[in-house]
Order: sequence, then C-alpha cells, then structure tokens
Amino acid sequence: MKIGQLASATDTPVETIRYYEREGLLPVAPRTEGNYRVYDEAHVQRLSFIRHCRSLDMALDEIRTLLRFKDAPDADCAGVNDLLDAHIGHVAQRIRELRALERQLVDLRAQCPVAHATEDCGILKGLASEPAPHVPGRTRHVHGVH
Repeated sequence: MKIGQLASATDTPVETIRYYEREGLLPVAPRTEGNYRVYDEAHVQRLSFIRHCRSLDMALDEIRTLLRFKDAPDADCAGVNDLLDAHIGHVAQRIRELRALERQLVDLRAQCPVAHATEDCGILKGLASEPAPHVPGRTRHVHGVH
C-alpha cells in the first residue's frame, strides 16, 4: 500500500507517518521504481501500536523503549512494567497539576462575577497584578518529546 492508504488505514496524517519514520519508530518503507513508499500489514500493526501508545500520552522515548521490547519477544517484560509504572506516576502528577490549575482558574473567575467595563474587570486585574504561580515539585513528563 502507498502512504495515503496507510494513513487512511490507521487514521494517521501522512506527515506524522513520515515523522515516525525519521524518528526511527516506524521502519522506512521500501520504494518502488517510481519512488513510491510501499507499506505492508507489519507497518499497519506497528503504526497502530504507536498511535495507541500516543493516545495514552506516552512520550516518543517511552514508545521507542516499548518497541524495543516488542521487537524482542523472548525478553523479560519487567522493563515494560517499570515503564508503565513510571508513566502512571507521571499521569497522576499531571492530574494533580491540572486540579491545581482548575482551582486557580476558578479563583480567578470569581474575581469578576458579572460583566463590567474591561477597565474594571477583576480577571484582567488579577492576571496583571499576580505573578504566575509556581507549583512546588512540578515536574514535566519527559522534556522535549511531546
């Protein structure tokens, strides 16, 4: 199949497929004499796996690690368990951060319960007068991979 067919079969934009190839997540497809990429069912399966991992908010480095395990079917999967445990921790941390963000936004919204002239808007005044809050212990998932 050509790249457009692979894109349709996996609901993945063509540029994303090319990106995953450049990143080494998806094997580069062989080309025809006319220089078209030719994909097969193995590409569909691997790309579907990658897309499922991305839907779980896994970073590319995490997916790369999982693919190495997937490509070594006789290996011990303890590393897969460890990776997922760490990812669960990242998700739990992000949920805490989002809850804190929600509280901040609700507090900010409460500063302007009814519409006023913008010069009297409590939200705009609050945004202008308060420094951006620092969340202690805030960590990012995996820097630079999303």
